[in-house]
Amino acid sequence: MTIVFKLSDNLKDKVIKHYQDMFKEKTPPYAVFQAQEMDGTVITLYESGKIMFQGVSADIDANLWIDMEKHLNNRVIDITTGKDKKTSDKKDKYDEKPIINKPSIGSDEVGTGDYFGPIIVTASFVSKENEQFLIDLGVKDSKKITDEKIIEIAPKIIEKIPHSTLIFDNESYNKFHTDDINMNKIKAILHNKVLLNLIKSEYPYEQIIIDQFTPEAKYYEYIKDAKEIVRNISFYTQAEDKFLCVAASSIISRYIFLKKMNELSKEIGFNLPKGASDKVDEAAKEIVKKYGFEKLNHIAKLNFKNTEKIKDNQ
Repeated sequence: MTIVFKLSDNLKDKVIKHYQDMFKEKTPPYAVFQAQEMDGTVITLYESGKIMFQGVSADIDANLWIDMEKHLNNRVIDITTGKDKKTSDKKDKYDEKPIINKPSIGSDEVGTGDYFGPIIVTASFVSKENEQFLIDLGVKDSKKITDEKIIEIAPKIIEKIPHSTLIFDNESYNKFHTDDINMNKIKAILHNKVLLNLIKSEYPYEQIIIDQFTPEAKYYEYIKDAKEIVRNISFYTQAEDKFLCVAASSIISRYIFLKKMNELSKEIGFNLPKGASDKVDEAAKEIVKKYGFEKLNHIAKLNFKNTEKIKDNQ
């Protein structure tokens, strides 16, 4: 598997620091560095700014930085083409200006970029009558709202807005994730399940929206073996900014993720950091030192590269 995309300038130093202990002695022409992971994945950063991931687990490494591009630079990169979806999807049938005043079901997930904590996926039904309620609360993408604000408004949303949530805990994730079942496939399966749960309640929706994380054809390929499949879905990039149903789902998912992280932190005895940074590595080392490596299976996603770093320091 080979994945290539242009890296933003503000991430170059972070990438170099992240892989500096894995640098290979020989560097290809016009490359800033070439590194190799324990699992064989080769990462090459070129002077042009392009970064290339090669290997069976290339998608795991690439998704780490694609997720950071989305959160820090508001870029949505198609992992299959390496192009920004804002520019590469100009002729996409879903690129027209969305109509937001329809009774809609939308789903979104949280926790896929965090080493610690579960994956939370929520689907919400928002009627035209409830749109103003959400607007008055200040509902928007959960990544653009402080955790304090989410803790304040999420219970009100949960009480009023019909929704379905699935919590995919770490032990289940570690058991389920394989070379054949990557993060995007897991996300697709979970989205399909929450959408099914909500649709079976027979709310009068007119459209179903998912914040696009993979091409439409690939999404349906991931869930082709499911007993029931929700179809007629519209896939939008940055859907949480365009549709209240997706934004509400984003906030509910984030709220439940924060609660679960708080529970895990109490269990461990200190606050678990979010994301997959160096601070996360240090926290994981403390957990292993105190409880043993097997504890990570309960609180972390073991396929993340953080795990290899922790093993190297044992």
